[in-house]
Amino acid sequence: MLNIIKSGFLIILMSVFLIFIGYLTGGPDGALICFALSLVFNFFSYFFSDKIVLAAYRAQPADPNAHAWLFDVLTKLANAAELPVVPKLYVIPIAEPNAFATGRNPKHAVVAVTQGLLNILDRDEVAAVIAHELGHVKHYDILIQTIVAAMASAIMWIASMTRWFGIFGGSGNDRRDSGAAGWLFVALLSPVAAMLIQAAISRSREYLADDYSRKLMGSGEYLINALARISGREDQILETQQGSAISASTAHMFIYSPKANFLFKIFSTHPSLEERVQNLRK
Repeated sequence: MLNIIKSGFLIILMSVFLIFIGYLTGGPDGALICFALSLVFNFFSYFFSDKIVLAAYRAQPADPNAHAWLFDVLTKLANAAELPVVPKLYVIPIAEPNAFATGRNPKHAVVAVTQGLLNILDRDEVAAVIAHELGHVKHYDILIQTIVAAMASAIMWIASMTRWFGIFGGSGNDRRDSGAAGWLFVALLSPVAAMLIQAAISRSREYLADDYSRKLMGSGEYLINALARISGREDQILETQQGSAISASTAHMFIYSPKANFLFKIFSTHPSLEERVQNLRK
């Protein structure tokens, strides 16, 4: 419950922050424009983000014959989660062990696992990972993360435009001084603030998904073992992400993201392995 409340508060904070940025850049009209801009970002992300990410990773629909056991696991867990439909199942042909869920709502959800994940985990561990992803589907985390990412993108875009074109201006020393302070905040500090809020929301949703995996599996040890095995390939995951801008930009979607990819813990989209283990065993 605490993580749900925390997520709701942070989403409201992100929304207010975006409107505040708009107000700084253009007064009431700027706030309205930023709000409209966020709606455009949200609409595009809501309907097309799943197709983009699946295409980017060359994900293919799982073979019903070759992956019969995987379909069986997904179906049983989806029924236990009382989802309206069983999510579509995709396999990503890369050696990095990872998984993610996408789709705009539980009726249009997709669970994607990498071939590397299937190679290193046993079936109970794979099931725990799928249960984690179904937790994201069940709690509408995909929609929440899409909205937050869209608002963060809008803030980044505004900051970029501010740096390049100098939105602030006007006449008078006081106006110029206040404009310079606003320009500095929007151009330099607002992207950092947006990243912090987005990362905090992402971490809280990961805890919720971990808890849901424990609920469906009856124990958190299966997911703990899976995360331990995946973390053992952290160098491989980090190398894949560093070698692709797409991988780096979608790292928050996956069940595991290397902590080495971030300068500070507060910028991480995932709790540390130690924190997740502690949460699962509490």
